Amino acid sequence: MKFPLSWLRDHLDTDASTDRIAEALTQVGLEVEGVRDRAAELAAYRIAHVISAEKHPNADKLRVCMVDDGSGAPIQVVCGAPNARAGLKSVFAPPGTYVPAKDITLSVGVIRGVESRGMLCSAFELELSEDHDGIIELPEDAPVGQPFAVWAGLDDPVIEISVTPNRADALGLAGIARDLAAAGLGKVKTPAIAPVAGAGANPVGVRIDLDDAALCPAFALRLVRGVKNGPSPDWLQKRLREIGLRPINALVDITNYMTFDRGRPLHVFDAGKVKGDLVIRRARDGEELLALDGKTYKLDAGMVVIADDNGVESLAGVMGGEHSGVSDATTDVLIESALWDTLNIARTGRKLGLISDARFRFERGVDPAFTLPGMEMATQLVLDLCGGAASDVTLAGAIPDTARVIDFPFSEVQRLTGLNLPRDEMRAILVALGFAVAGEADIIQVTPPSWRADVEGKADLVEEIVRIAGIDRVESTPLPRPGGLTIGVLTPLQRRTRTARRLLASRGLVEAVTYSFISEKEAVAFGGGTPELKLANPIAADMSDMRPSLVPGLLAAAQRNADRGFPDVALFEVGQTFASDAPEGQSMVAAGVRRGTAGVAGAGRSWEGDAKPVSVFDVKADVFALLTALGVSTAGAQIVPGGPAWLHPGRSATLQFGPKAVIGWFGELHPATLKALDVKGPLAAFEINLSALPPAKAKASRARPKLALADLQPLSRDFAFVVDAGVAAGDLVKAVAGAERNLIVDVSVFDIYEGERVGPGKKSVALSVTLQPKERTLTDADIEEISAKIVAAATKRAGAILRT
Repeated sequence: MKFPLSWLRDHLDTDASTDRIAEALTQVGLEVEGVRDRAAELAAYRIAHVISAEKHPNADKLRVCMVDDGSGAPIQVVCGAPNARAGLKSVFAPPGTYVPAKDITLSVGVIRGVESRGMLCSAFELELSEDHDGIIELPEDAPVGQPFAVWAGLDDPVIEISVTPNRADALGLAGIARDLAAAGLGKVKTPAIAPVAGAGANPVGVRIDLDDAALCPAFALRLVRGVKNGPSPDWLQKRLREIGLRPINALVDITNYMTFDRGRPLHVFDAGKVKGDLVIRRARDGEELLALDGKTYKLDAGMVVIADDNGVESLAGVMGGEHSGVSDATTDVLIESALWDTLNIARTGRKLGLISDARFRFERGVDPAFTLPGMEMATQLVLDLCGGAASDVTLAGAIPDTARVIDFPFSEVQRLTGLNLPRDEMRAILVALGFAVAGEADIIQVTPPSWRADVEGKADLVEEIVRIAGIDRVESTPLPRPGGLTIGVLTPLQRRTRTARRLLASRGLVEAVTYSFISEKEAVAFGGGTPELKLANPIAADMSDMRPSLVPGLLAAAQRNADRGFPDVALFEVGQTFASDAPEGQSMVAAGVRRGTAGVAGAGRSWEGDAKPVSVFDVKADVFALLTALGVSTAGAQIVPGGPAWLHPGRSATLQFGPKAVIGWFGELHPATLKALDVKGPLAAFEINLSALPPAKAKASRARPKLALADLQPLSRDFAFVVDAGVAAGDLVKAVAGAERNLIVDVSVFDIYEGERVGPGKKSVALSVTLQPKERTLTDADIEEISAKIVAAATKRAGAILRT
């Protein structure tokens, strides 16, 4: 909400500075988002006198003007405005001046061979209006050399505040002034509203035809005959422009003024265009309304409209219709002041995508008690600015009684906030905010004013007192420090989440945060897309489903990087995935994607040779490093070839601890998946379900284990085994490692051969086995015995034959 300081002073008698007012607004909960000081912005612009205006020697439409800006010698300016002439007083901007409408800073220039030292300005260039047909023309008595902003009354700071949804009363200047006065910045001087005597009955009737009376509790209507509509006075136009509104005509400007001055939206109909009585009813399916914004809206039975014999004339509480809108030809006007259901207004505006100042206030709740006073104030403004004679007010329905009494113990303030305030101060704050206070005991009876529908209980009253008294008066008190050792407050899953982030970042992956919503196509490609995971009201068409996996978002992020010249990226994310809409269907997952050459060893080209593209082994290394960091033993982990359908069947694997304990997968993406998502590879990814991991093995002590270094030299032996082509090398490695656990410390694959030397359907797997003696040096006999055990274990568990 924006307002100029002078408008606020219509309601608040204060001598506080702009800075002090801005500080107080934030203190009472109306956070200041900015203060625009036009006088400072336009400080360089001066009133100047055009001494002469001669035709440009090299251009028919340009003039060479000599300008007196009060600084001394005349200044030469080249001007293309058609109204530039000798004797004119206008606004001059010297070199170095910033022109807001054009976003440029002036400098000394040469135009068609003639030097120009500044510019004569139009109203458009100073953002004063849309008029850019000529330069500003000032009256003859305008003082040359004076700052234009001060002379024109533009030295009025405009304050913009953020109003929380519960503070509908602060959407009008009167409410803002009330808060500031309660905070001690002056006294409220909002003018009282006197009733306007009617000159006869209103000939236009009103009928509320609704199945739910709460949709329109009250509707007031008044006819004003003989008005003369046209431009509103300068003071009103100026105020509307200062808050970003475009003046239209006096009748419309009055309703906009009421909206911001008192937070009371109104509507005016051209009575000559209304046929018959007005009926407040539900819209009928298929009805349409050409609204004042020039757009046609399709209505349904969930919306409330104002109609006459012609059909729908206005969308209740949101926007009026073009047909019955007022114009300069309007002579009789109907003024409407009504109450509408907040939820229905919000639902209607959201469904139609229609935003207006009226909707903004009605969906938050306007003051019901101001319905008729608002009508009287608007009527008086119409009579003052447009003339005419007013009828009596027609009221359909009744103004609801919102009075409610809250028993409020003064001790509640200290209990909830720790702030110990004198009772007299607390009572004075409530009274200053418009609350009725009764009682003198420890517990008083407080009646909220009609404009504070959000105050429902004791805690709300505490909030009101503390925000006015000042939250800075609450003393900071440190929490007591417990004795002894503290107990960790993080759950095992929270600790795993943090550890996973640190580990993956240390491996060169960059953390990404993607949306939890993805498109239906992406969800289906990764095993999701079920009806229960579709959003009822998605924020965009490509964010319609809850994600079943983190990988689609990471793939999209990697592709966006590649499209912008960064093909070699490694990204990870730790976040939620959704298998169903039940609580147990939500899991915490760690996922990563490597693209291009962003492998474990790093990315990019090198003089040593071409960089290798990422593969399944890069992401496998990430997975096992992650499990190790999380304290999960990898010895019992089973790597099952193949994975979900979105992975390459021959370059992927599923990780599990038993057939039912699947904890994740890793591998290269299936080409069909990449094509469906419009993503290009090479790409490899992994995903580990942190929620499904077995608990980490408890450590007996936080201290590091004793360093044990062997005194004896390790030795290695190589073995080549012939196995069936379908036997996994990992199974062979496990078999060999278990042959002599006391001495075998490492088993690694260094060669795989398939060809005519081993026969069809066979392969040769060469292993390097490292032995670490502990008590004595191994003899040849010992080594032969261990070798025999290795061959026997490989034959028994993997069907291997030692290759000779």
